[in-house]
Amino acid sequence: MSEPRPAPPTDLPGDGSAGVDLRVGAYAIVTDPQARVLLAHWQEGVKGGWTLPGGGLEPGEHPEAAVVREVREETGFDVEIVELLGVDSIVIPASRRLVDRAQRDAAPRALQALRIVYRCRVVGGELRDEVGGSTDEADWFTPGEVAGLHRVALVTTGLRMAGIHVPQTHDPTLL
Repeated sequence: MSEPRPAPPTDLPGDGSAGVDLRVGAYAIVTDPQARVLLAHWQEGVKGGWTLPGGGLEPGEHPEAAVVREVREETGFDVEIVELLGVDSIVIPASRRLVDRAQRDAAPRALQALRIVYRCRVVGGELRDEVGGSTDEADWFTPGEVAGLHRVALVTTGLRMAGIHVPQTHDPTLL
């Protein structure tokens, strides 16, 4: 068994517990027989990029149920979980956080995003774009195509967990 790696430093003041919201999400790495990866295009106001299909857990929802629900909502596919690939955590400082309309008048708070990543396989459904949600498009991409996409860092993190190599580009397009 390998030694646990030390936790990276955070951008949080003091003990790190004050002024931090926690968001737990479940995300999927889904590939097809041509070794393409399923991604969803996330859009939040003027910000956007390609991401792994998935999203936040509803209160009381199990992460496995959340990833199946989110993939269906964002891509039209029914999936089953093959395996847990890993868990990733990032802290987004308050100054870089996107907030929804309901939170705009509140004092900004940092956000810790805990991301649970599963390998899933398609068992039904048809590719379609989400309407009225946080994503506006879904599609399949080869790892070479992924390298050139404007994407969130979670794509690279999840693909690395899955052992899928994305070629380096001279101009990283990570959000």
